Formats: sequence, C-alpha cells, structure tokens
Amino acid sequence: MTTEMIIAVVFGYLLGSIPFGLLLTRMAGLGDIRNVGSGNIGATNVLRTGNKGLAAGTLLLDCAKAAAAVLVVRYFVPYPPLAYSLAGMAAFVGHIFPVWLGFKGGKGVATYIGALLGINWMVGLIFCAVWLFIAATRRVSSLAALTAAATAPIFAYVISGPHLAAGTAAMTLLLFFTHRANIGRLLRDTEPKIGADKSAK
Repeated sequence: MTTEMIIAVVFGYLLGSIPFGLLLTRMAGLGDIRNVGSGNIGATNVLRTGNKGLAAGTLLLDCAKAAAAVLVVRYFVPYPPLAYSLAGMAAFVGHIFPVWLGFKGGKGVATYIGALLGINWMVGLIFCAVWLFIAATRRVSSLAALTAAATAPIFAYVISGPHLAAGTAAMTLLLFFTHRANIGRLLRDTEPKIGADKSAK
C-alpha cells in the first residue's frame, strides 16, 4: 500500500469510529445508549429510547461519516480510486469496531450505505431500494439489511466491476457477522417486525 492509501484507511477508520448514537443520546440527557435495548450504538437501538428525531439523526450521521470519508479522500487523492474506496470501507470497520468504545460499536448498515453512496452512488441507491422493498413487504429490518447487503456485490460488479464487488463482498460478510444474532432469530422465525417490538435485542 502507498502512503496515501495508508492515510486514507486511518482517516476513514477514525471518522467512522465516531459514535454518533452514543453522543446524541448523551447530549439529549438520555444516558448511555449501551444500557438500552440491545446495547448497540446504531439508529435502531437509539429508536428504542422513543426519540425518533435522535434515531433519524444517528442514521443520517452514521451514513454521512462514511460518505464524507470517501469524498474527502477522493478530493485530495483522486487517483488511484482504491484510496477513497478503502477510506469508505475503513469507516465501515471503524463504526463496527471503534477504538474509543473497546471495539464494540454498531452493526454497520447506515455506514455501509454511506460508503457505497460515496464510492458509487448508483450501487448505494440500489442498496437503499432493495432495503426499502424488503422492509415494506416483509416488515423485518434485519432481513431487509441482509438482503440488500447480499445483493450489493452483484450490482457492484455489474455497475462498477470486480474491485468494488470484492470490497462490497467483504463488507457484506462483516455485516452478516454483526447480524449473527438476528440471523438466528430469522431462522427461528422470532425476529420482531418493524414497529412491533422496541425491546428486542
């Protein structure tokens, strides 16, 4: 890796590791989000506080930090494209394994979307479309995320080529890892529907 790529990875990781869910809930006087619901710092768990505004803010900021990592590196290091792609992927990893929180972060869906939107907006929008379709028809958030992530490498390959497809596949595998408990509940048909249960882990 070149020096530029190493800097891009470090920058992306540090930006991605900012725990917006934790910061927003603390600033709102709701305490430590890690003591609520699943203990996750992402938007879904923030929603369990009953504050939809904070959940929306967390979702947007978690998405924006990955997109920003890509766009900033892309501005300063336009070539090779691998540099800014790595920045987005590193932001995704930083969100899941933030050094500030003992490497225990969120599940990464919003940050995955942000990274894709920054790297290739068409692939990112398709991810969102697949998520919305599954969420609307099956009413299960985790299933929507897993389905969108599983199909993302296919669309990345068709639209961008093998390099983005490989990177997307790596992020998908990590996303499946963070959703392993959800996958277990999906297999047992016990995963809660959207809006049906705010306390499920």
